[in-house]
Amino acid sequence: MSCTTLVSADTLSTHLDDPNWLIVDCRFSLAEPEAGHRAYRQHHIPGARYADLNQDLSAPIRDYTGRHPLPDFRALTAKLIAWGVSARHQVVVYDDASGAFAGRLWWLLRAMGHDRVAVLDGDYRNWRRLGKPVTTILPKPISGTFRCYLDDSRWLNANKVRDGLAKHEIVLIDARTPERFAGRQEPIDPVAGHVPGARNRPFQANLDSKGFFYRPII
Repeated sequence: MSCTTLVSADTLSTHLDDPNWLIVDCRFSLAEPEAGHRAYRQHHIPGARYADLNQDLSAPIRDYTGRHPLPDFRALTAKLIAWGVSARHQVVVYDDASGAFAGRLWWLLRAMGHDRVAVLDGDYRNWRRLGKPVTTILPKPISGTFRCYLDDSRWLNANKVRDGLAKHEIVLIDARTPERFAGRQEPIDPVAGHVPGARNRPFQANLDSKGFFYRPII
């Protein structure tokens, strides 16, 4: 069985003791960066490792970067090895924000050549609602054998985005809320508004009223 997009709580719960499945907790708060790791130590899905958005999944901020630059992929590879990730693993990532943070590790792993990664649908909150097991026990470190096969065609730098928009060769989607897109509210970034030419498709529009991802109609 291979999951490459989403995985349900029921499916994950049947694989908690499966050595070929590996879980990563990506809970994080932009307003309180330490909150995710603190929550992880209080309780998490059994066997889950913890990935910090700032420390593990992003490079340090520089004068010429945005808020969360892409990580040093050599450093992230070392992290994945330390977490025990190998090519054989089905990786499952989760957060408590409907995949807003877990989705970053999902994308990073795929960009590094590991397609067997899925986001926990309904996130950790649904896991708790269903009464699935949680623990305070930290997993024992087991070194993996992860190899990075980086596909740098999966992202564009600012100049390529600017040129692509000018030539009408790309469509740029801004997944923030309409209030932030319009510049009426900006709790995080120093400058309000959006990139000229971007279109707004809020992340929340991908979710139903219970926080599960909508399924495509086939």
